[in-house]
Amino acid sequence: MTTDAATTENIVDERTDLLAVLAKQRHFLRFTARDLTDEQAGLRTTKSELCLGGLIKHVTSVERGWASFIVEGPSAMPDFSAMTEDDFAARANEFRMLPGETLDGVLANYAEVAARTDEIISGLPDLNVSHPLPKAPWFEADARWSARRVLTHIIAETAQHSGHADIIRESLDGAKSMG
Repeated sequence: MTTDAATTENIVDERTDLLAVLAKQRHFLRFTARDLTDEQAGLRTTKSELCLGGLIKHVTSVERGWASFIVEGPSAMPDFSAMTEDDFAARANEFRMLPGETLDGVLANYAEVAARTDEIISGLPDLNVSHPLPKAPWFEADARWSARRVLTHIIAETAQHSGHADIIRESLDGAKSMG
């Protein structure tokens, strides 16, 4: 298989652009936790169950799972249709700061996962590589997602939770990410 220089340039530009968008969203999420103590990172400041540290943990978990999916396919993710209430209760812990967890540790874990995702995406020969989705009630049956689709999903997930984090931080001490 051969590609001409223009096609190769477009692939590099697309990949670079997508990773740059993801990097910006990651920055906004991390920025919401600036200058906080571990205790503050674990506080619920709204009626929601969410806290800043927990949101970062969740985004880390989601990104780790989807990055693994790009490489390994559906075997990298749980069969969500077979999960029990206990399984879902255990997953709820990724939305909170647990005893012994630190904000520095949560952020370091996020940085490791982000570096791995960037490495995976940068090393792919083609963003069209795809796998069937894992079983889950929220996925259409027999659907496949390309690496490109997974990457845009990670971007969307990160952006959505950055917005949640901004509200939580503003409720905590009035600090804003923008404006």
